[in-house]
Amino acid sequence: MNPLKSVNGTIILGFVTAVAIMLAVGGDGLNKWSLVVWLHVFFGIIWIGLLYYFNFVQVPAVGEALADEGGPGPAAINKYVAPRALWWFRWSALLTWLSGAAALEVMGIGLKNAFTLSGDGQIIGIGAWLGTIMLFNVWVLIWPNQKKILGMVEASADEIAKGKMVALMASRTNTFLSIPMIMCMVGQGHGGLPF
Repeated sequence: MNPLKSVNGTIILGFVTAVAIMLAVGGDGLNKWSLVVWLHVFFGIIWIGLLYYFNFVQVPAVGEALADEGGPGPAAINKYVAPRALWWFRWSALLTWLSGAAALEVMGIGLKNAFTLSGDGQIIGIGAWLGTIMLFNVWVLIWPNQKKILGMVEASADEIAKGKMVALMASRTNTFLSIPMIMCMVGQGHGGLPF
């Protein structure tokens, strides 16, 4: 069976290949520090990739579909694509935050130093705060309102209209916060900010 014919098979193949590379390199190819950081980056790519997909592709496409009177409308996206994308989006957000918290501990920075912006935790701490705000937005503002928008929970027309604005503003906030957050995360591992 070809593992590339399913998403699960593809992910498993990727992890098996990563472990094979680690074993082939040997030595310190993968220690608990790099494993946790690697998982943090892996989950973060899924989360931020979907965030950018929603903001750069899906939201504008749904808007165009709504405006196209003779077109197919946004039903397919809203019924089949959005719920699946939102599942990956919210769980990758949580796993990114949890693996980031674990990375802070195993790297010796610690949650306390990061969140109090103390010592070596200042740059990464700013990124951790931005990521925490973004996680809050995903679970408290975006997801509950998307359930209304997509008809997963009952809501009035007014609640849906309000939900669209709240979800959009929270998503756009996460998009703009992701830019300095990524700078802080990369800056920590590469000797500081890029200026």
